Amino acid sequence: MKKLLLSSAVAITSMAGAAFADSHSISACLITKTDTNPFFVKMREGATAKAEELGISLNSYAGKVDGDHETQVQAIETCIANGAKGILLTASDTASIVPVVQQARDAGLLVIALDTPLEPINAADMTFATDNFLAGELIGKWAAATLGDEAANAKIGMLDLAISQPTVGVLRDQGFLTGFGIDVKDPNKWGDEDDPRIVGNDVTAGNEEGGRRAMENLLAIDPFINVVYTINEPAAAGAYEALKAIGRENDVLIVSVDGGCPGVQNVAEGVIGATSQQYPLLMASLGIEAIAAWAKDGTKPTASDGKDFFDTGVSLVTDKPADGVESISVAEGTDRCWG
Repeated sequence: MKKLLLSSAVAITSMAGAAFADSHSISACLITKTDTNPFFVKMREGATAKAEELGISLNSYAGKVDGDHETQVQAIETCIANGAKGILLTASDTASIVPVVQQARDAGLLVIALDTPLEPINAADMTFATDNFLAGELIGKWAAATLGDEAANAKIGMLDLAISQPTVGVLRDQGFLTGFGIDVKDPNKWGDEDDPRIVGNDVTAGNEEGGRRAMENLLAIDPFINVVYTINEPAAAGAYEALKAIGRENDVLIVSVDGGCPGVQNVAEGVIGATSQQYPLLMASLGIEAIAAWAKDGTKPTASDGKDFFDTGVSLVTDKPADGVESISVAEGTDRCWG
């Protein structure tokens, strides 16, 4: 595997407000997979706004691409050395990042996973996230209901995130297949299914170029794919371009997860049939509040009832509702995107 270029750390510092700002000003870190994916851009905006409100100094770091694990390790080490009180993290490699996360926790930092649970999930102090399995399940149920009887004859292309199979990718993939009515075998990994409707899996790195390339690879296996699951909306946009290049953009059902403003617009335009909407701004702002509480009196956040993470919600967005699958309209999704 070629070595990924390391990104420069982007620091955002704020000293506004008096709630926590004093001679021992609290500092926090936000570490995302990339700084170009709109999902993570909005996450940074949410963290920055809340940090300004609470008088917390925020430093933000990101890799060049999804999967840039080395940069995230270096960023955590920097946060420890700089005396940060807490870290908000969307991990690229959810298992390999655990040792350095433990170093941060041993040093007294609160570590909050955002969007992507670590492996194991309790390697972080708490996870603020969409129920990613449910997000996948919603689009799987919608796709099956939309196809009706033809779901039995579907030819499905699975556009996943990375070969390392981070938790977020596994949960969404397995949720989609479960919602569609396919036996997932081992729910902790994708790709071991034997249902003949699955043409194959390929990885996208969560970006448009990767989505296009992965779609092309799967079409080479079976040019008659008619359902496409995508890990996120940039990958969905790339898949659409690959289908458009062979004149099949209008007869393939594409579903996705994120619910960002560009993705909801793609639903409006018919590029994506339905998407599960997440709320990254809320995840990040809650994470900053958790770090502030930890710095103040050692309070740690608690999980949602019946879950091992704090559930920030999910909504299926489509203008073609399906019987038995709860959804919101594109208009409502537009109002709520990235919330």
